[in-house]
Amino acid sequence: DLLAKQSIWVIGGDGWAYDIGYGELDHVLAQNQDVNILVLDTELYSNTGGQSSKSTPTGSIAKFAAAGKRTKKKDLGMMAMSYGYVYVASVAMSANPQQLIKAMNEAEAYKGPSIIIAYSPCINHGINMSLSQEETKRAVASGYWALYRYNPDLADEGKNPFTLDSKEPTGSYQDFLKSEIRYASLSKQFPDVAQGLFEKSEEDAKVRYASYKKLAE
Repeated sequence: DLLAKQSIWVIGGDGWAYDIGYGELDHVLAQNQDVNILVLDTELYSNTGGQSSKSTPTGSIAKFAAAGKRTKKKDLGMMAMSYGYVYVASVAMSANPQQLIKAMNEAEAYKGPSIIIAYSPCINHGINMSLSQEETKRAVASGYWALYRYNPDLADEGKNPFTLDSKEPTGSYQDFLKSEIRYASLSKQFPDVAQGLFEKSEEDAKVRYASYKKLAE
């Protein structure tokens, strides 16, 4: 332990990171210690039955949100960035493998707390899990999930610490939602509210992406 660099990684899901364990996660980030956190974001409680979490987006069906989630997703990355000394990255493996590797290496090299939030398809999304990497690509292409990195070391060099790695969306946001059962089910069960919630979800994503673009300028 004296000859090798110690590497500490804490790994958990969004139910823990966004919700029931957020107080502890926030406490670790606030200590300014060299600890890395990897959040596998499935946007619900995957291992306890598919309950809604604070990571569940608007319009998605989950347990305790059977009529569609009515509030927007918590932006854990922006909250972590507010400290100013936390390395933060949002990644999606198949959408941009190079960006994922760069984020992991930068987080490991950063002498302070780091958190990487990774888009993670789940069986509760109602997709063919053998095509989960393709679904990840579609999530980024449609603007559903954004890729970025926030590196405080760049600020110390007088550079912008925020890098937006996502391009402008090229796919249809609405088509992406309707291809997953967690959203498509809402159209069948509650058609009177589904389209409004889907449009709100898309607007939330556009506002979020615009705020990232502003940070990157």
